[in-house]
Amino acid sequence: MKSSILTRPFYFLWTTQTAANAADVLYIMALTVLVLNQTDSIVSAAFMPLMRSGAQMLSGLIAPLLLNRFKLPALLLFSQTGQFLLFVGLAVYLRLSGNDALFALVFALVFAMSFLDGWTVPARNALVPRLVAQEQGLLKANSLISVSDQVVQFAGWGLSGVIVALLGPGPTLLLTAVIYGLAAAFTLGVKEPAEARPVQRQIDVAPEGSRDNPGVPSTGWHTLTEGWKMIWRMPSLRMLTFMDMIDMLGGSVWVGAFTLAFVQTALGQGEEWWGFINAAYFAGSVGGGLVVLALARAIGSRFLAAMLIGMAGYGILAAVYAINTHPFLALILVLLMGPFAELSVINRRTLIQRSVDKRMLPKVLSAQASLLNLIFCISLLAMAALAEKFGIVNLYLFAAGLTLLAMGVGLIGRRAFHAVTTTSPDVISE
Repeated sequence: MKSSILTRPFYFLWTTQTAANAADVLYIMALTVLVLNQTDSIVSAAFMPLMRSGAQMLSGLIAPLLLNRFKLPALLLFSQTGQFLLFVGLAVYLRLSGNDALFALVFALVFAMSFLDGWTVPARNALVPRLVAQEQGLLKANSLISVSDQVVQFAGWGLSGVIVALLGPGPTLLLTAVIYGLAAAFTLGVKEPAEARPVQRQIDVAPEGSRDNPGVPSTGWHTLTEGWKMIWRMPSLRMLTFMDMIDMLGGSVWVGAFTLAFVQTALGQGEEWWGFINAAYFAGSVGGGLVVLALARAIGSRFLAAMLIGMAGYGILAAVYAINTHPFLALILVLLMGPFAELSVINRRTLIQRSVDKRMLPKVLSAQASLLNLIFCISLLAMAALAEKFGIVNLYLFAAGLTLLAMGVGLIGRRAFHAVTTTSPDVISE
């Protein structure tokens, strides 16, 4: 790919985030095994992901205060370096203390690392538009990031299990520390080009108290709510966020407990097919990201149409999957869902990045991340209750219906995206 489209700093950003995601998978697996072996308590092992989610949600809520004061590359560097140092401390402590480790301290360090990690995804997604030069470049960049995220998820959990089994939790943690160190080192190459520094959009009004309107003093509360107000004020952002919320309500059906229940109840298969379904889902997602990458030129600026097609295809396939009882057909359906899901997700992310001034984008993404994390937690509880009352098949049908409903909302409100899909990137950023 041409360097004029995807810059060298983008490749550093891509590399550091991929390495950091791989390290996350490794250390979660190693710590889960370690805690489970020493406590023999599933509740204790399950407490760690709960701590991570809570820390990331809290971090997302206060992230605007940091985003308002520091440059995005500096925040990423601070986050990755902080996680590296904390993790080194965690690995050394576990190595020295052995079976006498205080898990309250372990969980506190996990909380601190997750807190630092809470603003990396909003910062990363906000940096991407600043490191590409053309709209096809933005779509390609989002596709590459999505592919690497899915590859880490697809291969990472399986490989991490093998690594933990071969090396043991202790050495695996030391290996993870090395990967975190590499992620922090690569972050040094993430530098925002001078020509990519954001300038306020002409069609937007600079929020009071922001760096774009320095004449008015900014309060902490104003900074924290700035992204939320922008989402409410801009029709395209409001519509995209509403669609995301509807879609996210059904997104939790792919959590392990639900997929296992579906495999056992609807397909009549054992746990091995649960693994097959998960593998097919992630493989389809990786393939979908590659498909979107290949179609970037053909999609052009038709992000809305591509997103709606992806949602429609995914919703229909999910509904067929829900009523299907043949295991091999289920694998094919899940595999086919991937390209449609990625077509929807990648183009939705691109629309969000094009809908708001680049200076406000980190705050908007932080607000959206906090909101969607909350919606996902609500979805987990609600879907569990619905599965108990109406059955797992109806649960998947309901989730498919939510995706189609979100697509219908976007279709009805498509006029809200007119300025985003018809304005060139140069005009948007000037």
